[in-house]
Amino acid sequence: MAIRALTFDVFGTVVDWRGSVIRDGERLAAGKGWNVDWAAFADAWRAGYGPAMNRVRTGALPWTKIDDLHRMILDDLLTEFGIEGLTEQEIETFNRVWHRLDPWPDAAGGLLRLKSRYVIATLSNGNVSLLANMAKYAGLPWDCILSAELARHYKPDAEAYLKAIELLSCDPSDVMMVAAHQGDLRHATQVGMKTAFVLRPFERGPDGKNDLTPDPDFDIVARDFHDLADKLGCY
Repeated sequence: MAIRALTFDVFGTVVDWRGSVIRDGERLAAGKGWNVDWAAFADAWRAGYGPAMNRVRTGALPWTKIDDLHRMILDDLLTEFGIEGLTEQEIETFNRVWHRLDPWPDAAGGLLRLKSRYVIATLSNGNVSLLANMAKYAGLPWDCILSAELARHYKPDAEAYLKAIELLSCDPSDVMMVAAHQGDLRHATQVGMKTAFVLRPFERGPDGKNDLTPDPDFDIVARDFHDLADKLGCY
């Protein structure tokens, strides 16, 4: 395959959002006497992500970056889970947990291998500042940070993929979308991108239900980023 660049979904594909939210929730609750199921809280926060973006995609909300959508969801969840007594600074710091998500163990090393041969870039719904801060926190060696924010269209709108391709000065077939989410890859295929499905069976926790049976139309299926690097000839 004549590939010049790899673009990556980030939440769940590169970083462990669920474990990181649980970690920060437990730290926030230390000494406060709360009885919060932080795993359920993390799942509920993530569950609000798609509907919030859809409000933007359908015009019910004007363009709103992910940091602000996360905060809208968080404010509702604090009430739902009976969490009280936090200062505005504590709430905002907790909201920015999405800037400091832990990478999967293979992420940084695998990306370095892939970077040796290809341009590697994010292609996430996260806003640019979020993705930049996350890269600093997690040691992710991106060549560039691309975001749906640049197109002002959230994935899976075609504009999000096409803007990234345009900014990379590539044809769609020159770029491979890498993701742990099959819907993301199917929409990338629709604009002419190559696709790599990376298995992340524990994205939603040990009992989570991810669809791990890959679409046969995907160009590559990989266990992790090192396996992807092997299959793309990166040493």
